[in-house]
Amino acid sequence: MYLDVQGRRTYCYTGGKPFDAAKPTVVFIHGALNDHSVWILQTRYLAHHGFNVLAVDLPGHCRSEGPAPRTVEAAADFVAALLDAAGVQKAALTGHSWGSLIALEAAARLKDRVTHLVLVGTAFPMKVSPALLEASLNEPEKAIHMINVFSRSTLAPPPSALGPGTWVWGASHALNRRVLRSNPHENVFHIGFAACNGYANGEAAITQVTAPVLFLSGDADQMTPPKAAQGLIAKACGAGLRVQLASVPVGHHQMNEAPDATLAVLRDFLRSESHG
Repeated sequence: MYLDVQGRRTYCYTGGKPFDAAKPTVVFIHGALNDHSVWILQTRYLAHHGFNVLAVDLPGHCRSEGPAPRTVEAAADFVAALLDAAGVQKAALTGHSWGSLIALEAAARLKDRVTHLVLVGTAFPMKVSPALLEASLNEPEKAIHMINVFSRSTLAPPPSALGPGTWVWGASHALNRRVLRSNPHENVFHIGFAACNGYANGEAAITQVTAPVLFLSGDADQMTPPKAAQGLIAKACGAGLRVQLASVPVGHHQMNEAPDATLAVLRDFLRSESHG
């Protein structure tokens, strides 16, 4: 469905079910050079099992009007405006990679409006190598190849992800190219990476979160290795948050490399009590 958010037409996938603001709501936020479709299995399951889902295309990406947010903070403001536009008072926030930083910053600002916070493939700081930043700006095809080498630990997923024998490597390349070409006015690839690289508020933000937090990592993740989240985890524990840690034996795209395992952890966490 489409919503007017900050004066711009914004697309949200609802998992094949009509949107119902009265249900428990989960907002899904994709990473750099992705769109809502990376959450396809998880959103469809939850939408058919008692949840309201909003898997958003971030501004300037695919079906959503731009410009793309140039900082994590600007994207967090967008998430708050999205909840208001949808008429949702409280929601769980689930973000992957760049989206995890956006979800974190939004949760810090929204406080008790966030019932659960799920950080998939997160790290802080989420620094991007100078070579990759430069390639994303000037040689995007080269950079797309680089991130898929670093992100993927499988060529084909188990049968539940899109279908038996799905070519994860090729599908990911195609998605990256489609997202990049969806916005001829600005380079959303470089914008997303620069936003990750420049975000400095992570440890302060986690201490302002009031919701329980799930950290979901990939054991073979080379983009955001599990150890790169340890500082955030320590800060969350030190702030007295209820913290859950989970991992799957794949790379950076847990949602389609280990779809069932990712869904199981996410489902159980979202069904848990939000406080206490």
